[in-house]
Amino acid sequence: MGLAGQIQYLEHWRMVANSDHLWKTLCVRRWHLCKCDCEWLGSQPWKQVFLQMNRRERRMAHARPEDFVCKEVTGNVGIGTAYLTRNDLTTDRPSRPIVCAVSSFDKLYAWDVQKGDIFWSSPVQDSSITNLVTLPDLCVAVTMDMERTIKVWDCLREDALSEFFMPYDCFSLIAFLSARGPVLMVGDSTGDIYTFKMPSLTEISRTKAFQFSVDILRCSPCGKWVFVCGTQQCSFPKVFLTECLLKPPDSTPLSFSLPFLSCLGASWTPRRENRITLMFRRDSKKMGFMTFDLTTQKTEDKTVIGAQQIANFLLPDHIENPSWMGVNEADMIVFGSGPYLFLFTIGGLLLRQLEDHQTAIRSLWVDPIRVLSTATDGSLHVYVWEEGGRYPYLRSCCHLKHEETEQTLGCYVSNAICDNVSIVRVLSRIRNSSILVMYTLKGN
Repeated sequence: MGLAGQIQYLEHWRMVANSDHLWKTLCVRRWHLCKCDCEWLGSQPWKQVFLQMNRRERRMAHARPEDFVCKEVTGNVGIGTAYLTRNDLTTDRPSRPIVCAVSSFDKLYAWDVQKGDIFWSSPVQDSSITNLVTLPDLCVAVTMDMERTIKVWDCLREDALSEFFMPYDCFSLIAFLSARGPVLMVGDSTGDIYTFKMPSLTEISRTKAFQFSVDILRCSPCGKWVFVCGTQQCSFPKVFLTECLLKPPDSTPLSFSLPFLSCLGASWTPRRENRITLMFRRDSKKMGFMTFDLTTQKTEDKTVIGAQQIANFLLPDHIENPSWMGVNEADMIVFGSGPYLFLFTIGGLLLRQLEDHQTAIRSLWVDPIRVLSTATDGSLHVYVWEEGGRYPYLRSCCHLKHEETEQTLGCYVSNAICDNVSIVRVLSRIRNSSILVMYTLKGN
């Protein structure tokens, strides 16, 4: 091959290496992006998306306490928190971490996490806000108050974008991007699931799931399935095919009952669409976990839903009953019990017992990249999942111990959330106000 041929050969492979299709394929495989994610990312070059997402992920995975800038907000804030903006995916749109929090003064706030300033606040509401969810893809927040009024906020204007009065009490809300656009689902005390178009709150359907309250709603990673459960009743939990809940009320939604009672929690396997792990109680004492793979089979005139149990186990007697759990894509279950963090396979093999906390673990945040555990002494520990499920499976990243001051005396961490550039936690008092603590990585 002559010099001209070699140059042409190298130029060809350079074009292949910079192909937008190649980098999009790498992004979809690495982060298991669905169609909605790809549309949300816009038209920017996929190589840029890959490199930026990989850089942010690695920075958070190797962060130390000194790598964060910390901002604190004292006052009656932090009763319920959720991200308003989406920072797990990098776009060409300007974005910064914004977190929503409900105050005890019956107001909804939006905080700039990097600056520690109020970005926006709603008027004082006539009734106390009891539920908060956000849809970062649209940059909107949804609240439910004690008078059963649902409101959608864009956190820019004073008034809500839309309102809907629910006829019965509601205990569960989820907002997500479906194949047909953004939706809100609400479970009420009579066992009905309401599906609304967002942000208009136009009612799409109303489906009877149980004869009792819907306490848990969980959407699968790309919105194909919705898990529905009541925690206090002796009835089987169900999974619904989401597309059936997006049809007019005269159609019969497809669902499948998972055959066991006393479900206490559920977690979809990240980056998979059809696998769910349930935490259950047996005989009022024993607790365990059961994992199912969901299937759909289409014939000429109908679709049939099925569920195959692929693993289950009961916890040993010496492990106290957990109240928080999560699952990673390598089929590992993580949960807190007392001051310990336990890591099991879905089949019941104990992989690790982590002992980084001195007091009882109060809450867990589990996502495909990391785990946050908070304890009653105000401490927060950050772990990172090892790629490919390699030992030690869950790697300790950093320990964020909040220094006790006069303002934080007697506080405990009630919850913590994070994205690829920030961590937000709430320090709560039993009788006084809460404190919002916001960490952002330097250089973002």
